[in-house]
Amino acid sequence: MNVVAYYRVSTAAQGRSGLGLDAQRQAVAQYCGGRSCEILGEYVEVESGKRNDRPELTKALHHAKVTGATLVVAKMDRLSRNAAFLLTLRDSGVKLVAADNPDVNDMTIGILAVVAEEERKSISARTKAALQAAKKRGIRLGNPRGAESLRRAARGNEAALDAVRHAANRHAADLLPIIEQLRAEGHGSLRQLASALNGRHIRAPRGGTWHATSVKNLLARIAQP
Repeated sequence: MNVVAYYRVSTAAQGRSGLGLDAQRQAVAQYCGGRSCEILGEYVEVESGKRNDRPELTKALHHAKVTGATLVVAKMDRLSRNAAFLLTLRDSGVKLVAADNPDVNDMTIGILAVVAEEERKSISARTKAALQAAKKRGIRLGNPRGAESLRRAARGNEAALDAVRHAANRHAADLLPIIEQLRAEGHGSLRQLASALNGRHIRAPRGGTWHATSVKNLLARIAQP
C-alpha cells in the first residue's frame, strides 16, 4: 500500500525540537511496519488545530490524490477539530487513515469529526470562562488587532474548505505540472510519459497503469478550455 504521511505540531518550538513530531512519526511507522507500506512523501505542518488553511496539508492531499495513495496521520485530531473541515476532507476523494484507529471508515470519520468539534467547543468554553474570571479580577485582556486576525482566519478557513471541496474534480489539471516536468526531463513520446507516470506511482484516471492511449486522452482533457 502506498501512503503519504501528514504530521502537525502546534508551535514552531515543537517543530524545531521534535516534541510531538517524533511521536507522530513513530505512530505512522508502527502502522506502516506491519502492512508493507511504501511512504511516498512526508509533510509537516506547524499550525494550530483551530486553523484550516494548511498549505502542507493541501500538498499532502494533492500528492495522495495523484498517486492514489492513502493519507496517513497519527491521530485524526492532527487534521482538524472542525467537523465541517474533516467531513469535507472525507469527501475529497482521498482515503484517510489514522494510525491510532486504523479501522476508521467514512461513517466513523463523521462521528469522530463531530466528537472533535465538541471537544474544541468545550475547550473554547473553558478558555472563555477563565478569561472572564481574569477580567473580573482586573486583568486587562485583548489585542487591538485581534478582530482583524479573526477575520483573516475566517477568510483562510473558507478558502481552504473551498479548495478541498473541488480537489476531487481537478485530477487532470493537477497532473499538468507533472507532465510538464516529465517533458522537461526528456520524456517526449506518449509511451515514455506513460512509463514515467507509472514509475512515479501517479494514479491513472481509472486506476490501473498508464498507457500511451490514456496519456493521449489526459493531454486532450488538459488542453480543453
